[in-house]
Amino acid sequence: MLVVIEGLDGAGKRTLADKLTAELGGSVGRLAFPRYGVDVHADLVRDALHGRLGDLADSVHGMAMLFALDRRGAAEDIRADLARHDVVLLDRYVASNAAYGAARLHQDARGRFVEWVREIEIDRFGLPVPDLQLLLRVSPELAATRSAHRERTESDRARDDWESDGGLQARCAAVYDQLAEDGWLSPWHIVDGTSTVDFAALAKLVC
Repeated sequence: MLVVIEGLDGAGKRTLADKLTAELGGSVGRLAFPRYGVDVHADLVRDALHGRLGDLADSVHGMAMLFALDRRGAAEDIRADLARHDVVLLDRYVASNAAYGAARLHQDARGRFVEWVREIEIDRFGLPVPDLQLLLRVSPELAATRSAHRERTESDRARDDWESDGGLQARCAAVYDQLAEDGWLSPWHIVDGTSTVDFAALAKLVC
């Protein structure tokens, strides 16, 4: 099973992945995107989001292509993990690119940009299609509070320009909801990030 955890910056995706991994037991592979420090395209993304690459971050399609190339570079690793693990958990994947790019362009999930992302990442690059996508849903306000706390307590987690943009995060949340409603690429399941998660039930869903 290829299972993806999606959600806003600060939603708690890494924590969800950690607890779900513990609940699943057995053989679980893990990967998080962007792969900072591993892939040059991911490192370019980080530099752009922190204003170190001129006006590159202003290009929605340019940034989306860097995200896509990072995943293309990981495609064989994902396939290898699927061959040797029962479950492979990804923290962010193709839907992140679709949601954030559409939100930046003030489009919804049925707009041209989301279709463009699918054409690039799935059709052209041949990335594995998820079996299940988990949307960790929290309000943009709560996500912002958590991001700010993470910035204060973790020296390497300074917020980038997108994380600090409340309007962008709100639009992105709306696109995520539409992607889940449409079952974009695969079935979606909503996880309420503001309440206690039943990890046993979630593990059964994943298996």
